[in-house]
Amino acid sequence: MQIYSPNMLKTFSECEKKYELKYIKKINLPQNAKLFEKGKKIHALAHYYLKGNDITKFLQTLTEEEYSLWQKLLNNEYFQKKYVNSEYNLSARIGDFWFGGRIDALVETDKTYYILDYKTGSTPENPKTDFQTMIYLICADKILEKLWGNNFNLNFVYIDLKNAHNYLVEFTPQSKITYEETLINTIKKITTTNNFSKNPSRCKFCEYNKICNKI
Repeated sequence: MQIYSPNMLKTFSECEKKYELKYIKKINLPQNAKLFEKGKKIHALAHYYLKGNDITKFLQTLTEEEYSLWQKLLNNEYFQKKYVNSEYNLSARIGDFWFGGRIDALVETDKTYYILDYKTGSTPENPKTDFQTMIYLICADKILEKLWGNNFNLNFVYIDLKNAHNYLVEFTPQSKITYEETLINTIKKITTTNNFSKNPSRCKFCEYNKICNKI
């Protein structure tokens, strides 16, 4: 069973050829682990903290910058809400296709739920229409609906730690319809595309650039 992730759909929307190389031909290129080290530390620390584990020794491994980011997250109004789950894989079927991802955390207050996503780097240009927003909200909605029917509210919050700013996206009946249509139409395009075209504007900084030019 193919489960489509936010990264898969985002890659296809940015460059079809990159999608083909990465997800169809399964060409994986090595990445610089240092680029993700800061984010991984903050996410792991947040998960342990929310689970109620002792994080004393973990804090001692943080750099000054990482500790500053952690303090911003710790004091964030949404991060302080009632804990439900963290580092949680969720998936849901929409039409004939399956979508899924891994949420950083789910918190709530009086049946108003918030999906939290911590960003140590950049946040999406358009949070409301980002594939991560759409997939996570749709999947969480289907899970919560089994518990509460329609008696709950759901939101997505990007926590921009670098700039100490929150981007709140409210999930409404209309956005649910729009998101489902967008996701289904995107997958239909992926599954019916025979010629994956290159997006020249993305080539300069693409890790697949050299491989792509030889194919």
